[in-house]
Amino acid sequence: SCLVPRVPLSKGMISRRLFSRATNTVLQANVPLPYFTLRSFASKMSAGTVHVPKGFRAGAVACGIKKNGNMDMVMIASSLPCSVAAVFTKNKVCAAPVLVSRDLVDRNHGEGIRAVVINSGCANAVTGDQGLENARKMSSLASQAVGDDKGAFVMSTGVIGQHLDMSKISNGIQAVTKKMSEDNAGWDLASLGIMTTDTVPKLSSVQIALEDGKTVTMTGVAKGAGMIHPNMATMLSVICTDAKVSPALLDKALKYVVNKSFNNIDIDGDTSTNDTLCVLANGAVGNKDIVDAKSADYAAFQDGLEKIAIDLAQKIVRDGEGATKFVSVVVRGASSEAEARTVANSISTSSLVKTALYGQDANWGRVLAAVGYSGVEVDPLKISLWFSTGDGKSVQRGTENVDTDSDKIVHLLEKGQPIPADEALASKILKERDIAIVVDLGQGGHDVTMWTCDYSIDYVKINANYRS
Repeated sequence: SCLVPRVPLSKGMISRRLFSRATNTVLQANVPLPYFTLRSFASKMSAGTVHVPKGFRAGAVACGIKKNGNMDMVMIASSLPCSVAAVFTKNKVCAAPVLVSRDLVDRNHGEGIRAVVINSGCANAVTGDQGLENARKMSSLASQAVGDDKGAFVMSTGVIGQHLDMSKISNGIQAVTKKMSEDNAGWDLASLGIMTTDTVPKLSSVQIALEDGKTVTMTGVAKGAGMIHPNMATMLSVICTDAKVSPALLDKALKYVVNKSFNNIDIDGDTSTNDTLCVLANGAVGNKDIVDAKSADYAAFQDGLEKIAIDLAQKIVRDGEGATKFVSVVVRGASSEAEARTVANSISTSSLVKTALYGQDANWGRVLAAVGYSGVEVDPLKISLWFSTGDGKSVQRGTENVDTDSDKIVHLLEKGQPIPADEALASKILKERDIAIVVDLGQGGHDVTMWTCDYSIDYVKINANYRS
């Protein structure tokens, strides 16, 4: 049978009381012991104010897929047919639910989908023909449960190479259909139910005003803490909105936004087999249909979608397995956005850079080495480099920075020439949780920011015991 959250503890688990900012309630969840005894960094996150989009219900139950008894079956459903857009992993070994959901969107031309069903604890990846059959069955069962026959968007996350227990999946879908609600509590449960090695739920919400006076709501959930190096989105995320927007423009907005958010994060350089980001728009707010890409309403919609996507993406990095630092890697002065992104990616994925940050060691030579092997043609005598607290936005080009930030920025390299560093200041900066690496290539006017984290001893411990 399927259960609601409070369950007995299993070996190696602790019970953590997760506070929901959305509902001012405490939810119970059992989580592997090392995550909370070794880490407190991610627990500082907040969902802020959560607004529920009209016409959507959400919820989660436990149906026995996860060995620890935590919630593992999530459903989000609309009372109206939705426009839908999605991006998927580019890993060539992609999971069965990726194939099924991609086909679902294509067959229906991004229209008419009413539900998303997600299981956690089993990825249904590298499972052959049986895995595909199970993913299709899961889609069909969820669609029928909400009175639809087109099929539901399906996602799975967890251990690779294991088959879904379809009896548990079927029971879970029946149970979660009855548990879904239109209030904040349903979204809270959904954000908890998709967690695997996550230590905190990831939930975000924004509202935007349209020209006709309607207020549109966007609310989303995401999961991910490891195996994060996206080439599409990252891990799993669902964003729902009550705006009315054409499938073509929803797809256009999503593809723009993903390159400003989920494609700009890294935790460990591994691209998942299951990465999926899905956006559903049901039009329940009753706005004038957004069909013109040059309209003010489309610009406002895209801006809102970008804000929620960036917030969810950054929450994934802050919850990175073993992470003690949230790092903004800012690359400026590139000859193109693509080159700026390539350099930022090289720095973000460098194991030597990430371990130095964990050790609070201002070993900036590792950053320059990552720039040099990125594959981008650079002139070493044009490169400048800073470390700073925060997001790096206060760092000014050239040698001058505002006096008020003099204790938050350390200038290490100017046009290829090392600057004698204030080691005490550098050490102080790298003790902060939020830090930035700012690199100016001196070759053009294009900038990109990526977000990453450090590598700690805990990252090794978590991944060495992932299946135990």
